[in-house]
Amino acid sequence: MAFSIDPDAVDDLIRAVAAEHILPRFRRLASHEVKEKSPGNLVTVADTEAERALTGELQQLMPGSVVVGEEAVAADQLVLDRLAGQAPAWILDPVDGTMNFTRSIARFAVMVAMSWRGIVQAGWIHDPVAGDTAIAVLGKGSVLRHADGSRESLRRPMPPPLGAMRGAAAGRVGERGRAHDILERSGRVGPLSRVNSAGHEYLDLLRGRHHYVSFSRALPWDHAPGVLIFREAGGEVAFIDGRGPADVPYSPLRHHGPLLAAPTAESWSALREVLMTA
Repeated sequence: MAFSIDPDAVDDLIRAVAAEHILPRFRRLASHEVKEKSPGNLVTVADTEAERALTGELQQLMPGSVVVGEEAVAADQLVLDRLAGQAPAWILDPVDGTMNFTRSIARFAVMVAMSWRGIVQAGWIHDPVAGDTAIAVLGKGSVLRHADGSRESLRRPMPPPLGAMRGAAAGRVGERGRAHDILERSGRVGPLSRVNSAGHEYLDLLRGRHHYVSFSRALPWDHAPGVLIFREAGGEVAFIDGRGPADVPYSPLRHHGPLLAAPTAESWSALREVLMTA
């Protein structure tokens, strides 16, 4: 199947939905507009309305495609099965970083990816507050498109020595414990932080604010766009089951981690060793 994806058209659509359904509610949410899907897992009216709008617009943009949205999966887990089908699948996180959004913290994003037969073909991470969108198409590199339409090529920064590498870590590494604790106890890496938005964690990697990120979950809407954008910028992302990033590469069909992103194969392997042996 030949794909003809206009990345700017998708970005324009994402921006329009964010402007209509997300930004007007930032720092203006009423209490009844926030609900708990499960303990500690929030959803807002902005999430549901933005996903509904994106679903209709993206399917109209690519007839015959299907949509796998975070909120649709929350309502029906069988929606995930669409990723393994024959139709092109849009993967959506309408408001990545919902907790930040509800706390009036400007660290949330709209994340969209196009996947076909388990391979991510294109990805978008839109920061509604900054007005920037990171975009990648498979095999064509990554760019940052600004609100005025100008763009710049994205290239992952080269990492410093392991002991100076700044990073973020979320969740557990199997039975070994919390990734943050393992890395901190090791004394082998630099400062650690937590962003609470996968989209911004990938943007921070591209901007050099973080040198690596470790995730314990691999839900497709959290990672499909960011993995492609970071890899097209020269970075490495893979499951830490293998000793090198080529051993167990990312796939949107796998939904459990741990997952590690780092600038180079060498830095990835060094960080993986810390996580698995420290």
